[in-house]
Amino acid sequence: MTLSDLPDAERPVPSGDRTLPGGDSTLPGGDRLLPGGDRTLPGGDSTLPGGDSTLPGADRTLPGGDSTLPGGDRLLPGEDRPFPEAARPLPEAARPFPEAARSTTALAEPVERVRSLWITGVVLVNVGINAAFFGPIQVLLGQQAIHFDESQKEAILALVTGCGAAVSLVANPLFGAFSDRTTSRFGRRVPWVVAGAVLGAAALMALAGAPDVAFMTILWCLVQAGCNGAYAAITAAIPDRVPVPQRGTVGGLAAMGQTVGILLGAVIAAVVSGNFALGYMICAAALLAGVVLYLFKNDDDPLPAADRPPFRIAGFLKGFWVSPRAYPDFGWAWLTRLLVNIGNHMVTLYLLFFLRDAVQLKDTQGLEPEVGVLVLTGLYAVMVIITSIIGGALSDRMGKRKPLVIASSGIIAVAALILAFAPSWAGAIAGAVVLGIGFGSYLAVDFALITQVLPTALDRGRDLGVINIANSMPQVLAPLIAYPFVAFLGGYVSLFIAAAVIGVLGAVFVVKIKSVA
Repeated sequence: MTLSDLPDAERPVPSGDRTLPGGDSTLPGGDRLLPGGDRTLPGGDSTLPGGDSTLPGADRTLPGGDSTLPGGDRLLPGEDRPFPEAARPLPEAARPFPEAARSTTALAEPVERVRSLWITGVVLVNVGINAAFFGPIQVLLGQQAIHFDESQKEAILALVTGCGAAVSLVANPLFGAFSDRTTSRFGRRVPWVVAGAVLGAAALMALAGAPDVAFMTILWCLVQAGCNGAYAAITAAIPDRVPVPQRGTVGGLAAMGQTVGILLGAVIAAVVSGNFALGYMICAAALLAGVVLYLFKNDDDPLPAADRPPFRIAGFLKGFWVSPRAYPDFGWAWLTRLLVNIGNHMVTLYLLFFLRDAVQLKDTQGLEPEVGVLVLTGLYAVMVIITSIIGGALSDRMGKRKPLVIASSGIIAVAALILAFAPSWAGAIAGAVVLGIGFGSYLAVDFALITQVLPTALDRGRDLGVINIANSMPQVLAPLIAYPFVAFLGGYVSLFIAAAVIGVLGAVFVVKIKSVA
């Protein structure tokens, strides 16, 4: 057989270029000719049929924009696919070009600063939710428990609030996940903010006329479900809409709204003077009023149905486990928030008994311990409001979160030590002020930090709901940890020292977070 008898595709190329199996041939200089005339460029980059080209390092673009990543995993538009260890994506805010390939603004990293009117709407939603939460928790549920059976009031209150806390642990991440998948033309978050507020308000109004403890418990669980649904959605709206350089400021204002709502709930409970039914009605009105501005000024981008992944129950439930191995920064952020909140709850849990038994407030100052708690709570709340605004804005100006989170966690620990070693009215006042300074700054800056380590834009509501478990779980854990110290291990001194140590651990572990400065 002569060379002229060979098929064209297998004929050697002049100047020593060689034929490869399958008919691919190299050109002078090592460039490789593919079937159909597509050729590689120097360095190994090649064009494919249709003009699509590979990038250096063998990452290649396929027709239609689908691309393979190092290691051969292929990412399709709008589809999340597991990555090999070496190619695991960074948290959303740490990516060089976050969500650049997304076709919808609902999942894009925000870049435009939000307006004051939008921020005001978010703050008012937080005020309404927390008034609806804490007015009943602080006073109204206790008064209703007395109404049903004064001799069993403690057991009734424990039953009602315990069931409500259990609902909140589930409802927040669950409704956050539902809002992530919502494709309403009104946006992802607005329907859940409004529906949650309506459910919570309706349950509060029904609670005013609950005929027995069973109905009281069920209705309070519905209040928790509704308010947590609204809270999960409004919290996720912040990373949806607020650019990273503004998140500390907005997070601080949202924390301020939460604290104002707590104070408003206390004022409502005081104003009604034992009329718990009227108190529930006013709390319901505050909850509904809080969502009005956000309803009309929300700028909530709709999620196109094409960008919502198919629903599979096993995958949906599995998604609530955010692997700390895959997303270590998220895991450390969750743990540090849990520890700081446990320390904070341990400081405030037995405050009434501390003022009565250790400070002996009635004997030394002529004040009832209940009045002392009110004074200390007011001082604490004022400092939280001030430092949440200042701390959040300062972190935006610095462009750093971790130093302020560490410092504020340390300040919380100092407050616990003041109470441990200065068990007096003056020491209690100083401790409350220092605790408010630390916790206000912590709330604002740590929230901004957390929004920067969320794994994906598609699941912001779910993942922030998982973070919120670290806010709710200490209500259960703190009493279990605190009681042995008070009863068997040295009393209030050892309790507050333990709280300080736990808070310091929360500060130390912040350094493990690598993707945020």
